[in-house]
Amino acid sequence: MLSSDTADAVTQLAELRLEHRDLDAAIERMAQTPGTDELQLRRLKKRKLRIKDLIARLESGLIPDLDA
Repeated sequence: MLSSDTADAVTQLAELRLEHRDLDAAIERMAQTPGTDELQLRRLKKRKLRIKDLIARLESGLIPDLDA
């Protein structure tokens, strides 16, 4: 059974992955649209990178430490 903290992290991880996927699709659409606001596109890309970092941090926190 998962602890409350672990369950919260798994839930947050799923939400972040969904947001990351949505941002990826939005960035792709904007990149293919002529006359796209480059500043907004850069902001979306930065947000996507921050989310990717959060996902990596959460995933590493879910891996149990093994004493060698």
